[in-house]
Amino acid sequence: MFSDFAALIVLLPVIAFVLTLFLGKKLPHGGAYLPIAAIAGSFIISAGIFLEIYPEGIVQQSIPWFSSGSSTMNMGILIDPLAIVMLLMVTFVSLLIHIYAVGYMSHDPAKSRYFAETSLFTAAMLSVILSDNILQFFISWEVVGVCSFLLIGFWYHKPSAAAAAKKAFLVTRIGDVLFLAGIVMLYVELARIIENPANAFEIGSGNFILQFKTMFEAIPLIDKTQLTYITLLFFGGAVGKSGQFPLHGWLPDAMEGPTTVSALIHAATMVTAGVYLVARTFPMFAATPDTISHGVPDALLVVAYIGGFTALFAATMGLVMNDIKRVLAYSTVSQLGYMMLALGTAGAVLGSKAVGISMFHLISHAFFKALLFLCAGSVIHAVGTNDIREMGGLFSKMKITAVTMFIAALSLAGIGIPFLNIGTAGFFSKDMIIEGAFEYGEVTGDMIPYAFAVIAALLTSIYIFRLWFMAFTGKPRSERHSHESPSVMTIPLMILAVLALFFGFSHTGFYGYVESNFELMGVDLGVHEGEPFHPSVIVILLPVIVGVVGFLIAYLIYNKRILDMSKIISSQNPLYKLLYNRYYEPKIGADLIGVKLTHDVAAQTGEFIDRKIIDGLVIDTIISSTIFKIGEVIRKMQTGVVQNYASITILGVALLLVLLRLEFGGI
Repeated sequence: MFSDFAALIVLLPVIAFVLTLFLGKKLPHGGAYLPIAAIAGSFIISAGIFLEIYPEGIVQQSIPWFSSGSSTMNMGILIDPLAIVMLLMVTFVSLLIHIYAVGYMSHDPAKSRYFAETSLFTAAMLSVILSDNILQFFISWEVVGVCSFLLIGFWYHKPSAAAAAKKAFLVTRIGDVLFLAGIVMLYVELARIIENPANAFEIGSGNFILQFKTMFEAIPLIDKTQLTYITLLFFGGAVGKSGQFPLHGWLPDAMEGPTTVSALIHAATMVTAGVYLVARTFPMFAATPDTISHGVPDALLVVAYIGGFTALFAATMGLVMNDIKRVLAYSTVSQLGYMMLALGTAGAVLGSKAVGISMFHLISHAFFKALLFLCAGSVIHAVGTNDIREMGGLFSKMKITAVTMFIAALSLAGIGIPFLNIGTAGFFSKDMIIEGAFEYGEVTGDMIPYAFAVIAALLTSIYIFRLWFMAFTGKPRSERHSHESPSVMTIPLMILAVLALFFGFSHTGFYGYVESNFELMGVDLGVHEGEPFHPSVIVILLPVIVGVVGFLIAYLIYNKRILDMSKIISSQNPLYKLLYNRYYEPKIGADLIGVKLTHDVAAQTGEFIDRKIIDGLVIDTIISSTIFKIGEVIRKMQTGVVQNYASITILGVALLLVLLRLEFGGI
């Protein structure tokens, strides 16, 4: 039984991390084969468990960890439909990225450290997925954050890389503090429920207080206002990890690490953890009251609006970026916004089906975004620059990279043929999100999230095909001698291209399987009751229409050059200037928050406390004056007369003898 070895899914990459860290320098390719073999083993075990539990099984293993009052915490593994699809994606995509990195990192002197850190990074993400309780989830979540800090700052000798690593660590810590506060609030609420006999709530045998199963069973007894606070705090953690507005700024700067790190962070690990958190705790979000908009749970309304706005906001900046990796970074932020939008809008009207819709886009995105980043790495490896303005004409010299990246672009843009059910993975996943947002609008009368989704889809198509045409078509714009990457790098590209093309055909079975997740856990999630939704022809066609229109716009401007972009791309154009400067968010963050808040407020407050209160008041006034007074008394006793010293010594010995006699002699 593969399920008996479920713990090895995490332990194998951890073992590979230790061995690679200490032995990697003595092994071929920096010890790369150790994490590759370990992650391959994790994938095989995950696939075996999937075959065992499909379609209605769950694996749950748990042991007590420690007690807090009358409650016991546990360490455990939960593999249900939601977890298994994530396990398969993370292990498979991470495996391909590690294989690709053998070629990409071949000339880096610190490659053994790289493979050790990526192995631990993958293990931490797998631990997040496998956790059966929110506390273990959070601990693994924090290890993911530490690993991201190490990998983003992998080339720490570069000031920009060191700064990006610190920014990622600090910004995501904001979300993590919110997440931890939500866990504390949840624990207090559950403890109150358990200790109140009137609730008649008991934790079943083999279950523990912060297990997801216990959390979901207690939902009817949790105060609704408190539940809203808890879920919004959880979402705050997701906003930090998944780069949602306003905590998105660290993600584009995370491009300072190796491109393979970017692929890991943006496709398979870390950023998907925030979406997974909301999906994992979805019953709690769905149970919040509807005080803001009638019929829509408050928490899901917030998720919908933040996700929809992030999708549009990030897409606007992707239009003007010239760094090939930064374009893809803003694309990631935008697509993560789509996933949150699905959980919020579809969650409000379709119940648990929203989890399947969001997770299907998450998996599809993992394939085509990993492919996009690895293609970008192939281009950078060949031409030695990230600037798409210095590329051009690469198609003839890098056909495999060009074709596979075009497939990924088609998938990201959601190109397909409606009604015939033919299309890329992104066609099936993104269109379902947009149609879900439309149904949400039909039910609630709120079409704003739908508008966000459609406009973002148009901009997505424009920026991704802009990137492709500028890199691969036209005449070379520099004297760089480009060449196709070695097979160790191109084979993973071809495998991911196949998945980006054909994974979408599994959408029907995928939705049904993941939708059953909470039902298998005994959680009843209602869905919108009413007539079945039948979108009009234009609603079905619109996502593809905007994708094709975006392609044509990019083709005419960046391939046919029918428009002189120098008149638009100018410092005199206020809109271009605003987008290129990223709405001045980095400057506001660095100058206003970084300097004013951190230095002028925190640093100066700390200096005042240190110098005026601790040094001035405590040390100078209390401690020093007391010590000086004691010193004065002792100094007067130091007369320099030996007879006085002898008398004091004899007196002390006599006093000691008397005390001993009193204690042991019975006087």
